[in-house]
Amino acid sequence: MQGLKGKTAYKLLQEFPHLRKKFWGRHIWARGYFCCSSGNVTDEIVMQYIENQNHEGEDADFKVEGED
Repeated sequence: MQGLKGKTAYKLLQEFPHLRKKFWGRHIWARGYFCCSSGNVTDEIVMQYIENQNHEGEDADFKVEGED
């Protein structure tokens, strides 16, 4: 998990320069992580659920801070 968080933090800082200023000397990710199981559900059902999410308009106003 630590490796994944480290690599994604590096990639984010490379791709979004304004984040470098905001997080200078700080951490992007928290120290911990969360993991849970989906119970008695197959991978196919999880994929169907993800594919059938209605993304239209839900987060239309979502914006990364500092992004034009």
